[in-house]
Parts: sequence; structure tokens; C-alpha cells
Amino acid sequence: METYNWYTTLLKPTWAPPSWLFGPVWSVLYIIIALTFGYVFYKVYQGDIPKLVALPFALNLLFNAAFTPLQFGLQNNFLAAIDISLILITLLWALIVIYPYQAFVTYANIPYLLWVIFATILQFTITYLNW
Repeated sequence: METYNWYTTLLKPTWAPPSWLFGPVWSVLYIIIALTFGYVFYKVYQGDIPKLVALPFALNLLFNAAFTPLQFGLQNNFLAAIDISLILITLLWALIVIYPYQAFVTYANIPYLLWVIFATILQFTITYLNW
């Protein structure tokens, strides 16, 4: 509850979505991520895709997992802004490197990419407004 109270006190842009929307959006995105990233790791394990292709996917999962502890645990908007940037960079990298092998993984992750672009802009705006 303390984390929620902290987040509600932050200045946010007028275009920020309501807090309740993040849970359902991320629930859908995590299903897409689990299926497509899992498929990539499986294909790497089988030897159908080079191991190096899995690197940006693994890094993306790591940075994604770090976001909530940074933003809400540490209540640090600046570190969260850096982290969401790394999420975006590794996602773009992953979608580019997988495309020649499994283009559907790239297409399936377009909703994730669009949300991360939006979330990055939102996080940088919130960081700026609360500097």
C-alpha cells in the first residue's frame, strides 16, 4: 500500500493511463513474452537458432524483471528510466536478430514494443516532472 501511495503522489502527465490499466496490459504482454521468448530459447536449445540470438532476449527479461524493484521498491524514477531504456534497446535488438530466423516472433511482439515505447516516454516524463 505504501508503494501505491508513493506512486499516486508523483506528478504525471495528463495523458498517463490510470494505474489500474497497467495490470491487465502487462498480463497480456507477459503471455506474449512467455510464449515467444520461450519459443526462441527452445529453438536455441535445439540448435535451430544460434545461441547469440538468445542474448538480447535474456537481457530483456533481466531488465524487465528489474523495473518494478527499481521503480517501486527503491522508488527511484531515474534508475527506472535507465532500466526502461535498456528494456526498449534490448527488445529492438531481439526483434531485429530473430527476424531472419523466426519472423513471427518479431510480429507477435509488436504490441510489447509499442507498449514499451509508450512506457519509456511516460517514465521519462514522470522522471522529469518529479526531478
